[in-house]
Amino acid sequence: MSNLHSEPPNVPVPFLRFGPRPDRARHEGWQEFRRTRDLFVPVKKITLAEYGLMSPRKKSLYDLHRAATHVNMQMLDTPMSEVVTTLMRSRIQNNAMRIGPSTLDGLMINGGGYQGKTETACRTAVEFEDTWRDLFEQHPECYFDPMPGTRDLIAPVAYCQTPVKATPIGLCEAILDYYGAPYGKNLRGMIRNARESIKAHATTVLIIDDITRLKMHREDDQDTLDLIRGLMDLDVTLVLIGVNIPRSGLLREGWHDPRTNQWVYAPLKKGKSYNPDASTQTERRFDLVTLDPFDYSNDAGIAAFVAHLEGIENQIRLFNAGPGTLSEGRMPEYLYRRTHGIVGLLRRLIEDGLTKAIESGLEDLTIDLLDEITINLGNVPGKDDGRDAEAGEIPDIDTSPKRKPGPKARKGRNSVYDDQGTPPAAEA
Repeated sequence: MSNLHSEPPNVPVPFLRFGPRPDRARHEGWQEFRRTRDLFVPVKKITLAEYGLMSPRKKSLYDLHRAATHVNMQMLDTPMSEVVTTLMRSRIQNNAMRIGPSTLDGLMINGGGYQGKTETACRTAVEFEDTWRDLFEQHPECYFDPMPGTRDLIAPVAYCQTPVKATPIGLCEAILDYYGAPYGKNLRGMIRNARESIKAHATTVLIIDDITRLKMHREDDQDTLDLIRGLMDLDVTLVLIGVNIPRSGLLREGWHDPRTNQWVYAPLKKGKSYNPDASTQTERRFDLVTLDPFDYSNDAGIAAFVAHLEGIENQIRLFNAGPGTLSEGRMPEYLYRRTHGIVGLLRRLIEDGLTKAIESGLEDLTIDLLDEITINLGNVPGKDDGRDAEAGEIPDIDTSPKRKPGPKARKGRNSVYDDQGTPPAAEA
């Protein structure tokens, strides 16, 4: 007899959300993301025999919870993301505790599309905000009581996205939308309101995503970059996220300092800047850190990729799948070929495969099943998830199930597969 008791039909389903997902580009949505980011509870693993003892309604709810578990798998750290997290965490904390009136160093996070740049940055920033709020709860008279020159809404972190067609007005609107602040009657008023909002809400970290949507041959985009650089004197750590930043033109006016390994921008000239005090400011400095995909050309890279697959397979809820489903046999090489080691594409392929495995009754992930999955990188850029193909946010890579026949691939460090689709021997 089953020990799974029946439930009344009016019990709410705890793993489904009601309403839209949090919009992190608004303060309320960011706070919801901060509070709920780790609250999802995956469904418990059970055997096929236990599943067979369930009532039809219980089976339906369990399958729904399984589907929710597969699309809400825990975000796993990678050796590449840990480098970004470590640098970003130290930069934010050091700047937040700096007392002297110096311009704060910023951070640029570079990488290809679907590589987890935004999620890594947002989770690092929200962890800082948790710590920052906990710290000042010990001294509420210094933080939560009214402070001169500030408003009631305290926003340690602000997040916004660069508009697809970037202009100073569009960027100001994105910043002001986060706070729910009024725009202003003209560009000068919008810039003033944006700067005052950052200061008045005690913002310590300002994240500007999709920064490489700026096309530096356009005058509006150059003015927008000048505006961004002018914000660095507001006692805020500026974090810029983009695809292929070194080739975007954002760094062409800067120079690389080999002593500090930072990119340095000279002070903006008065009269050209949107910061009236720019001529008195020190040079603006940015660390540039890249979030790379997995590398399958050496032992360490292969081991890291397989360890990542093991972390994913531990979260799978299929009755016929177990240890080694993703990490043994031909599967690691196959998954690397399909996704090129890009974590976002790997996640999408596995999620779609898990859905098909449940619907088909196979209850396992196999290469034959994954061969039926096409990774859709967005045939209509910007329509579904707001990605801009022209800015490199959609990878231009081959994700087809079968390797297309062609000339024999050149063997060497940059060649992952030979003409038979077989990975080369790992380098010592």
